[in-house]
Amino acid sequence: MATQVLAITGSYRRDGIIASAVEAVLAGARAQGAETRTINLMEMHIEFCTNCRACTQAPGNRRGACVQQDDLESILAAVDAADAIVLAAPVNFFNVSAVFRRFMERLAGYAHWPWGQPGPSFREKRPSKRSLLVASAAMPGLFLPFATGAPRALQLTSKTLGARPVGKLWIGLCANDPHQPLSPRTRARAERLGGKLA
Repeated sequence: MATQVLAITGSYRRDGIIASAVEAVLAGARAQGAETRTINLMEMHIEFCTNCRACTQAPGNRRGACVQQDDLESILAAVDAADAIVLAAPVNFFNVSAVFRRFMERLAGYAHWPWGQPGPSFREKRPSKRSLLVASAAMPGLFLPFATGAPRALQLTSKTLGARPVGKLWIGLCANDPHQPLSPRTRARAERLGGKLA
């Protein structure tokens, strides 16, 4: 059976750098025989977390169900069915985009946190999937891990979803053109990283 690779993108632009990078990653995975799918969070109905913590109360390894009725459950079902995930978002105001953050906050059900317990604990202790983290910024890509919170947000989302990063793609200097193309060097690197997910 072919490896299933799911990309979850938190970009506001359908044809921007993040979209191009994710497509290159998935092309690399497909070249190794994987089947791929992309979920653009801008196209999904995701409510804000209300911090009711109902999803965190029941014990066990199975994630808690959210009381909100929206598209989150279908997204998480796709995550469950995937062998590997790509998590991608641009940097806005020194962190991931708000639409990605909204999705991230709704993952509370992956933790067990009954009232009275001082902090949450992950339901799954060992990652069962592979992940690739992708972010873009106006600053040089080298500075992205030190000057923004985006890498940490993507890493925490990966861990929460039960995935271990096998690669990271930080793309810098993305504010020169509203339709800036992905450089050939970055595209080739993205395809190589995608091959690691297959």
